Amino acid sequence: MKRYSARSEVPVQEKWNLEDIYSDVTKWETDYQQINTMSQALKKYDGEIHDGQTLYQYLKQREELSFILNKLYAFAMLKVDEDTRDTVSQSYLDRVKQLSVKVSAATSFFMPFLLSLDEETLKAYIDSEKGLDYFKEDLLESFRYKPHVLTKDQEEIMSQLGEALSAPSTTFGMINNADIKFGEVTGDDGEKVELTRGMYAKLIEDEDREKRREAYKAYYKPYLQLKNSIASTLSAAIKNNVTTSRIRQYPSALEKALFGDNVPKEVYENLIQTTKNNIGSLHHYTEIRKAKLNLDELRQYDLSVPLVSGVKQVIPYEDAYETMCKALAPLGEDYIDLLKEFKQGRYIDVRETPGKRSGAYNLGVYGVHPYILLNHQDNLDSLFTLVHECGHGVHSKLSSQHQPQITARYSIFVAEVASTVNEILLIQYLLKTEKNEDIRKHLVNHFIDQYKGTFFTQVMFAEFEKKTHEMAEEGLPLNVDVFSKTYETLFREYNGDTIVFDEEVKFGWSRIPHFYRPFYVYKYATGFASAIQLATQIFEGDEETTKSYLEFLKSGSSDYPLELLKKTGVDLTTPEPIENALKRFDELVKEFSRL
Repeated sequence: MKRYSARSEVPVQEKWNLEDIYSDVTKWETDYQQINTMSQALKKYDGEIHDGQTLYQYLKQREELSFILNKLYAFAMLKVDEDTRDTVSQSYLDRVKQLSVKVSAATSFFMPFLLSLDEETLKAYIDSEKGLDYFKEDLLESFRYKPHVLTKDQEEIMSQLGEALSAPSTTFGMINNADIKFGEVTGDDGEKVELTRGMYAKLIEDEDREKRREAYKAYYKPYLQLKNSIASTLSAAIKNNVTTSRIRQYPSALEKALFGDNVPKEVYENLIQTTKNNIGSLHHYTEIRKAKLNLDELRQYDLSVPLVSGVKQVIPYEDAYETMCKALAPLGEDYIDLLKEFKQGRYIDVRETPGKRSGAYNLGVYGVHPYILLNHQDNLDSLFTLVHECGHGVHSKLSSQHQPQITARYSIFVAEVASTVNEILLIQYLLKTEKNEDIRKHLVNHFIDQYKGTFFTQVMFAEFEKKTHEMAEEGLPLNVDVFSKTYETLFREYNGDTIVFDEEVKFGWSRIPHFYRPFYVYKYATGFASAIQLATQIFEGDEETTKSYLEFLKSGSSDYPLELLKKTGVDLTTPEPIENALKRFDELVKEFSRL
């Protein structure tokens, strides 16, 4: 696979086209100035909304502002992610963040005003102005927040604190993406080269144990060196979240996080408890791994290497795209046509280059199209990542096409369903079409490891977040030792006693960006469990499920997430979807053991 030493070397067709948002920077600047003017105009509505017509004018202008601000932010963020070292792009992002705070301050009066009305007055406003029908559900939904909204002056102060409260996340992002330099590893020519994240993802799966160990040590080295700084940023992020939750009078930080999606905390607690009640299969798999690798001691750097040797597949990007389109054919021709549009329209940034943001994501830009960041490595994992992010991309595209702006942005809670259904359809397609027995064993192993990463690991992370937030709520200290002890205890509970610990294991918490987005990771697990149920039925040709699932992808946030899922036949208020997913995992482990 070709390595690129500069972004300019990457073929144009494999780079996203940001001109679809702004054809040149002067248009970005024009919109930036326009937002300044519009936010001042919105502030003038403070104390001046006394009837339905004025309320409608305010909401209409605020939505127009939101549309433009979203484009400004998306363009700046995507530019930064092309090369996180580029100070010019960083300045655009900093400016738009400051602008967001300004807009937030200008509109902070509105929620206290709205909730100062009694419901009858609001309904009278809605009845008197036809344009308010569009905003009706959103306005009435806001009344759910009444116990958690502050006075007008307090809300303005909170909005002005926005940038300061996000500082721990910003700082960790800069440490993790721009500043961290990994240790050196031995290259194919025997020379020492600096490790990159993309290289690590490949080396940690290498059949040569010494290469895995060397990569593991090199990867964790900067995190151990910066452990106190990172513990400080994580501690601040958790305490900020706990403090904000208290100020807004939520019973806990967890319940604040679940409130927007209207998810009862029992769903979160049930996920953790049901998983721990059925953890035996994961422990069994760890024992199989140790035996299959014929090791005296199983260590963390042995947990990702495929257990079926000699089937390392090289899958070029073009082939990966073609395989994806075949695997997702059960979702229908319209779905596949969209995937082709993604590639031809340059919605995707494909290659790893110096300074580019690590990992992968999808960003839906309403009124434009989705943008997908990859760091493609021509292997099976990258094929799955492509399929995963395109699942998000199609979800964004369909919701934008079929929903008005107000309900087009779907909740993160349902987001992981769309991506994971694609991954499961892919694995089932590969298992059905592959004739080579070793590759089939490898795919079952991959499916098991996917379960580990997308389900079990995320549940473990979810419990880590729950425990550390509870400590903060009780006024207990949060530092390197506390984080490490908590993480180590959970790692042992989830992975069993078969693993021999290196020093690095307990510092796993230090490298997880999602911890700066509180109580986010559990949605991967609930999404995965939901997707197992849906994808199995779609793959088997259940037309009713396929139809209801495609409707789900068009639904945006037109209903609460749990309700949208119920329409597809998945009910996460019961333990059933989690139990079904765990039962399927147990079957896979037994099947792999037999193979």
